Amino acid sequence: MLKVNEIKAAIESLPENQFIELRHWFSEKDWQKWNRQIEADSESGKLDFLVREALEEKHAGKLKGL
Repeated sequence: MLKVNEIKAAIESLPENQFIELRHWFSEKDWQKWNRQIEADSESGKLDFLVREALEEKHAGKLKGL
């Protein structure tokens, strides 16, 4: 398996169009991981406080329309 320094060197040697492709791929992978974490946190109830805060603000008339 390649070491991080070897991967970095390989990335540095990529032509611009392949670097852009890799950057987009990496960004998409990162977003997918983040989305899975948000879904897991939501399903476990870790984000329930956000819903409560929003409902409290709504009932207090503090929410602004978009």
